Amino acid sequence: MPARTTMSPPLPLTSNQGVALSDPLNSLRAGTRGPTLMEDFLLQEKITHFDHERIPERVVHARGSAAHGYFECTRDCSDWTRAAFLSKVGLRTPVFTRFSTVVGGAGSADTPRDVRGFAVKFYTGEGNFDLVGNNIPVFFIQDAAQFPDLVHAVKMEQDRGYPQAASAHDTFWDFISLMPESMHMVMWAMSDRTLPRSLRMVDGFGVHTFRLVDAQGVSRFVKFHWRAALGVASTTWDEAVKIAGADPDYHRRDLWESIDRGDFPAWELALQVFDEETAASLPFDVLDATKLIPEELVPLQVVGRMVLDRNPDNFFAETEQVAYCPAHLVPGIDFSDDPLLQGRLFSYTDTQLSRLGGPNFHQLPINQPRCPFQNFQRDAVMQTSVPKGRVNYTPNSLAPEGPQASPEHGFKSYPAPTTGTKVRQRAESFGDHYSQARQFLASLTAPEQRHIVMALSFELGKVTVPTVRTRVLGHLAVIDGGLADAVAERLGQPGPAAEAVPAVAMPPRDLPPSPALSQLASRAGGLAGRHVAALLTDGTDDARLASLRRALAKAGARLTLVAQKIEGVRLADGTAQRADQALAGAPSCLFDAVVVIGSENGVAPLLNNPAALDWLRDAWRHLKAIGLDMAGALLARAAGVPTDEAVVVLDTRRGLDTFVQQAAKGKHHAREGAPGTDH
Repeated sequence: MPARTTMSPPLPLTSNQGVALSDPLNSLRAGTRGPTLMEDFLLQEKITHFDHERIPERVVHARGSAAHGYFECTRDCSDWTRAAFLSKVGLRTPVFTRFSTVVGGAGSADTPRDVRGFAVKFYTGEGNFDLVGNNIPVFFIQDAAQFPDLVHAVKMEQDRGYPQAASAHDTFWDFISLMPESMHMVMWAMSDRTLPRSLRMVDGFGVHTFRLVDAQGVSRFVKFHWRAALGVASTTWDEAVKIAGADPDYHRRDLWESIDRGDFPAWELALQVFDEETAASLPFDVLDATKLIPEELVPLQVVGRMVLDRNPDNFFAETEQVAYCPAHLVPGIDFSDDPLLQGRLFSYTDTQLSRLGGPNFHQLPINQPRCPFQNFQRDAVMQTSVPKGRVNYTPNSLAPEGPQASPEHGFKSYPAPTTGTKVRQRAESFGDHYSQARQFLASLTAPEQRHIVMALSFELGKVTVPTVRTRVLGHLAVIDGGLADAVAERLGQPGPAAEAVPAVAMPPRDLPPSPALSQLASRAGGLAGRHVAALLTDGTDDARLASLRRALAKAGARLTLVAQKIEGVRLADGTAQRADQALAGAPSCLFDAVVVIGSENGVAPLLNNPAALDWLRDAWRHLKAIGLDMAGALLARAAGVPTDEAVVVLDTRRGLDTFVQQAAKGKHHAREGAPGTDH
């Protein structure tokens, strides 16, 4: 007989002052039907706390998802920087990484066309380092003075409070049409990069040029790049719209569930390191945040790897209260004179003071350094520590055991020489607004270029002021005449008039294409980390289902079983197979590739089922690989789905292998323009 285990009694439910509650479900009242009494201090405490649960949401990047993990150094970078976390191969540094949309509020959907924030807090042994960037390597503006205007323009319009989480409206494009410097970023924003398939499948960029400083005080410039181990993948526009309706938490759920099942997302950290002479030789200014450095000019060098392996324990305490700031540096990393970066150094700290209530936000557990920290800062809102002693100033002679300056190991700003008169003026080297926009477009594959035309046509089609559309078309004509003509044709209006083009400060140049800028040419991944759905019917061949499971598991893909009812189906061998999801709640837009397997009798109820027919029609429209056995082929015929090389018959093992190969290619862009697809 097993030994009896003694369970500890549950802990008492208490107030915040430690008073045990006898009945937390009823307020104190005068008689069972009488008035509630003001003396019910327990009710007051509970309601007061509830009323103050929310803090001001971020003005931008409000919709976020995050995870814990670690960064592992794989290259000794001490020849570039004294930063310890980059200078010891094998050293693991804890991190907390937050991804976010920019425009929408905290309750908006995950999948709008938008830039994604990519912020990493390194808890290093020398203090916290925050690398706060985006999944796009450039930005809309060159100077922080314009940031409030940019955000005001792209957020909900002032009088009507909409649209939410969208740039397809008058005020955004009015602002952009008057800002030639935004043209490079506009090309990126209208590209597939702003419709990510998953937060696990986005690259990240520090955007700005920073400095690395070595132990001898020698400075080099650096650009930070995160490269997703799974590659970069995107949805189509129609797919993103339908996902927003079917699962507005699509990206948040995907990140959480992947970590929860042990499928940990990972990124390489790569650096572009270059000296002052190289910077001076480049055909653009490295202090201009609207420019990037093509990898062909300064190659990427991989120095480490980040793995996210633990979900937050509490969304509010961690994901919502985490406070990132570009001014959080460690010795060996320093700023450049990028004017947008310089403004962010103030803005982020000021934002945290507003959101988190005061200067002690660093004491929140998610923001605390993991190394010892001590100083003579005292008091203020949210002070949770209890400093001891009479001394709260430096220098002092009354507390010789207290913290002291560390000339040898402390942070030292790089002594960059600076001269000049006080001016509110841009450098002439910031004046080329079109060359890199043209280069980006020329570097993309034909499908990616088509998608930019489609995106611009949709966005400008939402603009109600004709002169705004005309001004934008004028900018597009400077970038590429064919691009402007294609967008104008889709809008049904004549090409841009010459007078609509603003004065060009610096004529654009034809820079050589950079294939690394194309996600299809250089960053498309395989089937690992992707999600495949199999729609089953009664009579499904159990051996075929088992083979499908094995093949997808070998490729590193996740399989979800879908059936008309959540109870599932009965397989050909008579066994019951429960479904993971019911058809009505699992549209094909939620998956990367789809399969239909069953029997002729089993598929018959689906042949007139709108959800089943749309399941395959959408998979076709969204350019996905489709696997069909004979029963699946009947459903495809009923849905009017044609065949191509990515529609694969699964009746043989070779057919299954072919399906896996086609699914690993990602979107089947050769299908675009066929009946039933977008073009």
